Amino acid sequence: MAEAKIGHITHYFGHVGVGAIQLTDGDLAIGDTIHVKGHTSDFTQVVESMQIEHANVTKAACGQNVGTKLKEHARVKDTVFKVVPG
Repeated sequence: MAEAKIGHITHYFGHVGVGAIQLTDGDLAIGDTIHVKGHTSDFTQVVESMQIEHANVTKAACGQNVGTKLKEHARVKDTVFKVVPG
C-alpha cells in the first residue's frame, strides 16, 4: 500500500499514550490508517479518536495540530504518514 506524508510528531504524552501531530502535508480523519516512523519508532495503526484543543473531532485539516491515542511510544520529529489504499 502507498503512503503519503501528512506531518510529524511534536509531542508525546507518555502518561496517557497520546501523540500531538502537526499536519503539514495533508489531512487526517477517524478511520484513517497512519504509519509513524522515526529512528526507533515504526508502527501502523488506525486512528480511533482525535482532539483539537481538548475537543473531540472527526477530521483535521492541513495546518492544524491534533492529538490522537497511539498504541506505541512516539518521539518528537517522528514522521507521520497516511496509508493510502490502492
